[in-house]
Amino acid sequence: MKELILPDGTLDVSRIWRRETLYTGMNGKNVERVYLTPEHTVIYKPLTNESQLGQEGWVYEHILQGMTFPPIYPQLLAASGAATGEQSWQLFEDLGTLTHNFEEETALELIDHIAWWHSLPVQHLSRQPLLGPKPHMEDIAEQVLNRRNELTETLVARFIAPQSMIEQLDALTGRSSLTTYWASDVLSHGDLHLGNYARVQGIVRVLDWEHVHLNNRYWDVYHVIDLSHPNFPKIMSIPVRERLLNRYLKQAAEQGVQLNAQPFKQGYYLFTALFSLWMLLLIAGDLKRLAGVDGKWTIRQVEAQLEETLESLSQCVQLLNEQELA
Repeated sequence: MKELILPDGTLDVSRIWRRETLYTGMNGKNVERVYLTPEHTVIYKPLTNESQLGQEGWVYEHILQGMTFPPIYPQLLAASGAATGEQSWQLFEDLGTLTHNFEEETALELIDHIAWWHSLPVQHLSRQPLLGPKPHMEDIAEQVLNRRNELTETLVARFIAPQSMIEQLDALTGRSSLTTYWASDVLSHGDLHLGNYARVQGIVRVLDWEHVHLNNRYWDVYHVIDLSHPNFPKIMSIPVRERLLNRYLKQAAEQGVQLNAQPFKQGYYLFTALFSLWMLLLIAGDLKRLAGVDGKWTIRQVEAQLEETLESLSQCVQLLNEQELA
């Protein structure tokens, strides 16, 4: 397999039949499906995010294979190693053309896997420099609360008194009962949006493990349920969210982790409300940069992401208010 790659980390086109771009990374490099023959394909993945240099290979060796994960990940066929720096690359098993539409049954099965890997011992990983793609929740909450005035225009169409709503969330972050699980370090995939998992031949498979790190229990669960993405829209409802959270609680208990359902859910609603506000700041920045012209994502995609994020925020604020009145 290594013969497919030139010394500079790019594909040797003389050895392949065809290639197609699957997506473009943060640094502009393309992840591609490579046809060695019309029937034999592999996935070529150069370094797409400089901050993650060498991390995915380490995760495969020490976590996915070292901690005996079930076969829910594509096989790593060959890799250059981190020593090649920005020219590093990896070749993965091709799982075929994947469909990334949100389906509750697929999400429920994925939640089972999440509860399992959240139960794994992680003390030996605490000294590893594993980096996630976003700030930790405490930093996200601080950013939101320090920039609350920027959110008013976006929120006014959905909330009668947006500043009062943010003040309420600010007050709730002071309750230790609601932030208990923010500090519980578990193994986290880190970037489990809808584009990073799919059902393949009846089995849920999870992709892109380069962002594995230690985080709280809500991180992966939130990414599956409420995180919005311009390329992978979904519609979330209160009943579906409740079924997914109940599934996580049930599966965690089966792994020997007993979580108190009511504070766990309340903490999740608060986590999601604050994370949604942070996402709204990012989306507003994306729309400003687009300045009326389509870019990596179209204006329509980003506007749909904005609406999806507002809906998750609205639902979770509603659930928090109902809990307060109960």
